[in-house]
Amino acid sequence: MIQRYCFSLLLLLVAVFVYLQIGVDVAPQKQWRLLLGLESTSFSEIEFTYARLPRLVMAILVGLVMGLVGSLIQQITKNPILSPMTLGVSSGAWLALVIVNIWLPNLVADYSAGFAMLGAMFAMGLVILISGVRNLSGLPVVLAGMAVSILFGALTSAVILTHDQYARYLFIWGAGDLAQNGWDWVQWLLPKLIPLLVFVMAPRVLSLMRLGHEGAAARGLNVTAYILIFFVSGLWLESVVITAVGIIGFIGLLTPNIARRLGARTSGDELIYSALLAAILLVTTDGLSIFLSQFVSDLIPTGITTALLGAPALIWFIQRQFKAQDQVFFRLPASAFKLNTKIWSLMFFVLLVSLVISITVYRNELGWQFHWPNEFSWSLRWPRVLTAFVAGVGMAAAGVVLQRLIHNPLASPDLLGMSAGAILALVLTTTFFGTSLNHFGPVVAFVGSLLTLGILLVLGRRHQFAPSTVILTGIALAALIETLVQFALIKGTEDTYAILRWLSGSTYRVEPIEALTLMVSVSIIFSIIVLSSRWITLISAGRGVALARGLNVNRSFVLLLMASALLCALVTALMGPIAFVGLIAPHMASLMGARSAQQQLLLGALLGGVLMLCSDWLGQQLIYPSQMAAGTVVALLGGTYFILLLLRGRMR
Repeated sequence: MIQRYCFSLLLLLVAVFVYLQIGVDVAPQKQWRLLLGLESTSFSEIEFTYARLPRLVMAILVGLVMGLVGSLIQQITKNPILSPMTLGVSSGAWLALVIVNIWLPNLVADYSAGFAMLGAMFAMGLVILISGVRNLSGLPVVLAGMAVSILFGALTSAVILTHDQYARYLFIWGAGDLAQNGWDWVQWLLPKLIPLLVFVMAPRVLSLMRLGHEGAAARGLNVTAYILIFFVSGLWLESVVITAVGIIGFIGLLTPNIARRLGARTSGDELIYSALLAAILLVTTDGLSIFLSQFVSDLIPTGITTALLGAPALIWFIQRQFKAQDQVFFRLPASAFKLNTKIWSLMFFVLLVSLVISITVYRNELGWQFHWPNEFSWSLRWPRVLTAFVAGVGMAAAGVVLQRLIHNPLASPDLLGMSAGAILALVLTTTFFGTSLNHFGPVVAFVGSLLTLGILLVLGRRHQFAPSTVILTGIALAALIETLVQFALIKGTEDTYAILRWLSGSTYRVEPIEALTLMVSVSIIFSIIVLSSRWITLISAGRGVALARGLNVNRSFVLLLMASALLCALVTALMGPIAFVGLIAPHMASLMGARSAQQQLLLGALLGGVLMLCSDWLGQQLIYPSQMAAGTVVALLGGTYFILLLLRGRMR
């Protein structure tokens, strides 16, 4: 144990030495003198003293905090995939900081950490409410954290989009940036790390908790009080770190797992070793960011390199550590309805009402107005209405295909990372190659979606596409892609704001020819999928059944998945990512009595279209004269529905 600590400290010293040599014009001998207090004279020495050294100290402090908090959370919950990132804590703190920076800027200097703490506590409380205290060691808490993160992320995007003058600064902060312009932030952070003293008693308490709550209580431990103290301290530490440097993911999730893999057995060992490993990892990744920034015109935030290393490592741990008993399956509640003419009539009536409202009801300076649009306003409205409805149909159909083919009711293009793959491909080609989103967009998006889907299928096959493995892998890929997209948006040019509006899932500025092209394309693919519903039914029943009925399973499987990826690509290329439609529309169709694949496809597509239609109209009217993107509104509605669905499942 002592040898392991000594080796870790030696490795940290080596990482620090290498870190101080990257892009620095000060000789090592001079560096030592500056460290001992020698006055800086040249520009390079001043930069070393007031930029590089505080950045190094910040990297070490942040790494230690993230490693300790991550290990503490995983030991308390006995869940190796929990961290502030997967618990939704980071998204809650981030949302609170964005709100206070935009609407309460006078309070930022003194109360930003307190607001971040409130946001983190609210997110944590919501996650525990959804999953239940007894489910912290399984998949439900991760699903709850994912739902809360998407919901809060949609709220954050809506706030930023309505105040785009802050966009560049907020995206740099959101990508996790350790750059310093003096010792101010280090001096601000140090006194706020006093709760680290709580961790002195953590090893003994955590060791007793390994006996179980009843066993620990029998030995005189007040389990509830200590868990509350540890969680509050951990949330505070995470909040002040996010306030100081932004969101840096994966560190707190990975280092406790690495510590256990390298032989940490006791609670104290894991805490200390995780902290040291986190400091080493963050210093290394920040050094890599500085090194890479020398070859590009823009600075690369530390969160980018951390995600580039952390996401593949997380996927590896998911593949290695999950065993058969870890595969928690999620099931929908049984439907009490039977699909009949009344339900179909009701849905078509809802569609008709939604169309009429979308076309005739709107707000302006005079308030709410109701009349049939004139020629000019009609030319602006019908492309948006058509695009929203067709996009909902396409994403819902893609969700039905995915859920039935891989036997996973949580599968959807957004949760599996297919939308994220399309987003990354489009943003990279637009940002770094100067290609417009309108040029080759569907082709580029299709390639990105298909590659992501292929990765998930290869990785998910080992565990028979169980929800836990597939969803966690999708979360890791989506987190990686989101970080890369944030890096692409840091430039802050006009192209960036166009991409930002597109990323919110908006029908704004959709041209008539684009809307008609989307309608024709989605209609053709959707018709092919409906005609192939027998394939979906047979594959859903099992490969053995499908083979016995003479179906070429592999070919049908690949063709249907490609059709799903193409639907996702077409919609994403035109109006951007749309969250939750591909998940909740198939669910709602099932709950309304759709049993067969064909019924679920048709009813799910109708529900998805109505949902997107209503979301687009609400986004245009709710915060007039500003507008909220349809993708943001549907993420808020869908996230709320998904949370209620998880709550209902837990209560049942």
